Amino acid sequence: MKFAVIVFPGSNCDVDMYHAIKDELGEQVEYVWHDSESLDEFDAILLPGGFSYGDYLRTGAIARFSKVMKEVVKAAEAGKPVLGVCNGFQILLEAGLLPGAMRRNESLSFICKPVELKVVNNETMFTTSFKQNETITIPVAHGEGNYYCDEQTLANLKKNNQIVFTYEQNPNGSLADIAGIMNERGNVLGMMPHPERAVDDLLGGADGLKLFQSIVKAWREAYVVNA
Repeated sequence: MKFAVIVFPGSNCDVDMYHAIKDELGEQVEYVWHDSESLDEFDAILLPGGFSYGDYLRTGAIARFSKVMKEVVKAAEAGKPVLGVCNGFQILLEAGLLPGAMRRNESLSFICKPVELKVVNNETMFTTSFKQNETITIPVAHGEGNYYCDEQTLANLKKNNQIVFTYEQNPNGSLADIAGIMNERGNVLGMMPHPERAVDDLLGGADGLKLFQSIVKAWREAYVVNA
């Protein structure tokens, strides 16, 4: 399986993501610059954390107009796995690939610490390696991770089982304790916590590795077993 790690000006978690895929997961991975015009050769797309374009205007607001985002949308529409972490999540929201918006943390402070998450939906291509309602530990590092949407959108998220992860103890004021959501089709996931920073016990834990293993498992079942 071949992963693309999209690199925007200001990305700073791209190396972490690359390491998680190459060294811990053992799959192919390449950095892809923000002005690239094709992602056809890749099986999965990863949007890492950081401060794309300095977070000017709003987090993810400028990155959303990068050339490569047309290809990210194309990949999502083709059913390929698309994962946005932290700033990547913010970009997916700005691009309209996921519903809702991101606000400043309630504390108005940057938060960087391990947090406990609940796996609310383990029947997605990102979570089959987890148990339903399993509690996992993944670090967060953000100043604008306070997820918000209107009442109807929240009702739809719940109805369609699009809420994938929730915080056990909400660190940022996020609506309904939401830490990660997916699109209705189930192939686009955005989450604020950083699974790529939790892929080895030497890093403090390896709960995040299961997410990437789930992606590979889903891809093999879809494209290898049925080939």
